[in-house]
Amino acid sequence: MDEQENSGGGMSPEEARRAKLAQIEALGLDPWGHRFDDRQMIADVRARANEIRFASEDGNEVELPADKIADGTLADWLKEQGKGKLSGPTVRVAGRIMLYRKSGKTQFIDLEDWTGRVQIFVNQKLLGEEAWELVKCLDLGDLIGIDGELRRTKTGELSIFASKLTFLTKTLDPPPDKHSGLTDPEIRQRRRYVDLAYNDGVRERFMNRSKIVASIRNTLFEKHFVEIEGPTLHTIAGGAAARPFNTHHNALDMPLVMRIALELHLKRLMVGGMERVFELGRVYRNEGISPKHNPEFTMLEVYQAFGDYHSMMDLTEAVIQNAIQAIGCGFVVPWGDKQIDFTPPFERKTYDELFQTHTGVDPTDADAVKALAEEIGFDTAGKHPDVIKSEVFEEKVEDALSGPVFVIDYPASICPLTKRKRDNPEVAERFELFIHGMELANAYTELNDPDLQQQLFETQLEGMAEEDSMAKMDHDFVRALRNGMPPAGGLGIGIDRLVMLLTNSSSIRDIILFPLLRGE
Repeated sequence: MDEQENSGGGMSPEEARRAKLAQIEALGLDPWGHRFDDRQMIADVRARANEIRFASEDGNEVELPADKIADGTLADWLKEQGKGKLSGPTVRVAGRIMLYRKSGKTQFIDLEDWTGRVQIFVNQKLLGEEAWELVKCLDLGDLIGIDGELRRTKTGELSIFASKLTFLTKTLDPPPDKHSGLTDPEIRQRRRYVDLAYNDGVRERFMNRSKIVASIRNTLFEKHFVEIEGPTLHTIAGGAAARPFNTHHNALDMPLVMRIALELHLKRLMVGGMERVFELGRVYRNEGISPKHNPEFTMLEVYQAFGDYHSMMDLTEAVIQNAIQAIGCGFVVPWGDKQIDFTPPFERKTYDELFQTHTGVDPTDADAVKALAEEIGFDTAGKHPDVIKSEVFEEKVEDALSGPVFVIDYPASICPLTKRKRDNPEVAERFELFIHGMELANAYTELNDPDLQQQLFETQLEGMAEEDSMAKMDHDFVRALRNGMPPAGGLGIGIDRLVMLLTNSSSIRDIILFPLLRGE
């Protein structure tokens, strides 16, 4: 039943719904509902379909033939059985009306909860005259409760034959048109409640996000990591190179920033003897918005004492593989018109090896790299050779990586928090995991030398604008290192990007329930 059919007398859809709300109140019922105990999930009800039986006149019960249900010939089979009736379990469900079809004194309702959908068979004689008056007040989108018997119609459709209808909530705004739906991306994100309720696959995608996050926690708990909650308000924006959101604490009259990373506080905990720690939480960066970026996003950061970046590669593979299993898909997943093969182990390639392959330039030849950068259009004046090489890598190499591939052994000068290779101090023990040009994870063998850490901080801060992140040294972090942080591996994974990849979502805004939007 569409909105035009359901409204009358020239009333708008909302006016018609408000008129029905008044009719419900006139029946002595609360249109905003009440507690509805002992309801069963629709998926659980559907799973009881095998309990439906045909009982003949002599009392014999026969199981319904699956092949007759599948090919739509159940009515013919029932006719062959002679007199008798179908019977099934008594059930109790609640949900939203998604489809509504009239057929004289019988109406068919498709009812949906967050586990599935089932047809409700509503008959005037079976329900009674008083309840039938309530049926006349129903609209698409209304929330109702149903008590009844689970059976099949003669065409084989699994249905609940309603014996009682309980009104739970009136919907005043009409739902999106059932043919065109809610398609505008910004409206879908702004009115996520409508997007979730009526657009196919949206609720499932966010349910899968929840399963992925739960799986990550379970994987880490099984490996004896402890979850902590670090501060989201920091005095210094540390742990990453990013522009923070600034705020002010009135009582202490001091400037603060929203955290841009989780790293430095987790490392302080390792100094204190918490050997395996992680945090899964929001970070905030006052930067641009794109299909891969939102100003607030979810990060996982993990630190393991007495490990290194190889330990973190193994952990990354385990986290991703368990997340895949949690949502019930195979290791080969679709990504747009491509596929991603997450079958372990992931490929491991050095930074310089990939640079050479994809640019044709020797990464150790600083003049050749500089010439390539200028040919691309980069300004190279006054820049460190490794910074120039990094800019070329981002431009020419990253997008060419289909992956999953661990890019390992980065130039040390661009990794101020990373331990250097013992046999080559120009190289940092760092990896980034790339999949179809998107960076998913970043990990280090953590630097725990306090003197070298202070020196690298000072070098990094030279010439940096005061408003830039990390423009102030975190002296307390260096002081913490002087108390002895064990050698360790550290890992960061962008949870939003992982969910994008595992749910075949092209934009980060499709897997964040409430992304940042301009004012309406």
